[in-house]
Amino acid sequence: MAKKILFINQEIVPYVPDSELSLMGKALPQVMQENGHEIRTFMPKWGTINERRGQLHEVIRLSGMNLIIDDTDHPLIIKVASIAQTRIQVYFIDNEDYFSKRQMTINEKGEDYSDNGERAIFFARGVLETVKKLRWVPDIIHVQGWMGAVVPLYIKTAYHDEPSFANTKVVTSLFTKSLNSKLGDNFKRCVEFRDAKAELLKKYNDKFDFEELGKLAIDYSDGVIAANKDVNEKLLKYAKSNNIPTLAYPGEDFGDAYEAFYEQI
Repeated sequence: MAKKILFINQEIVPYVPDSELSLMGKALPQVMQENGHEIRTFMPKWGTINERRGQLHEVIRLSGMNLIIDDTDHPLIIKVASIAQTRIQVYFIDNEDYFSKRQMTINEKGEDYSDNGERAIFFARGVLETVKKLRWVPDIIHVQGWMGAVVPLYIKTAYHDEPSFANTKVVTSLFTKSLNSKLGDNFKRCVEFRDAKAELLKKYNDKFDFEELGKLAIDYSDGVIAANKDVNEKLLKYAKSNNIPTLAYPGEDFGDAYEAFYEQI
């Protein structure tokens, strides 16, 4: 049965040429679009993306909202482009402080950005607010990459009463790439929003790192997928120990396995 699938990607080819999300062959959104599903795809507008070459343009009707994170207003800018070879439309979440003037996870010195946690929170909220404006109701939200890891928490708490997400199932894919540094001392405070209350975060370490972020995503997901054979084993075991449905790495010919997993959840 055809579904509406929202892909929340940390990266996607060609905008990130060496994307881990495409090492398995075709990118997942392309496969699911070819299988007849209606898809929407989001990713951050990293400063390394050439807007002219990628033919990105701002969507004025979707831009203009301010998101408050840690008591500071951050303007949300939405841009869009199409991947010519696949005809996939990609929505980009942009903000001058968090994305447009910076690289992805690490700075020019090779160090993790100290506010990567805030960037992930802004990205998650930016995607969900934009989907609401699009008046599009996804059956499945598939999160790929740590930058979208806050989305499952928000879907099950802060946005659980929103008509756009009331019946949405959430799938999180685990990959090899990780963060080297903590997400900052203020992550728990910054992530609070509506019903995403502080008490829900008590079980996690105060100093959020890659594994804590992964556990947060898993706890609020309806299913977890090992997207390659070298994923973080601790996180995969954590999902299984908490009785979250999991899909072991199915190999490069993953289309049928993913379809069956979507039906399962």
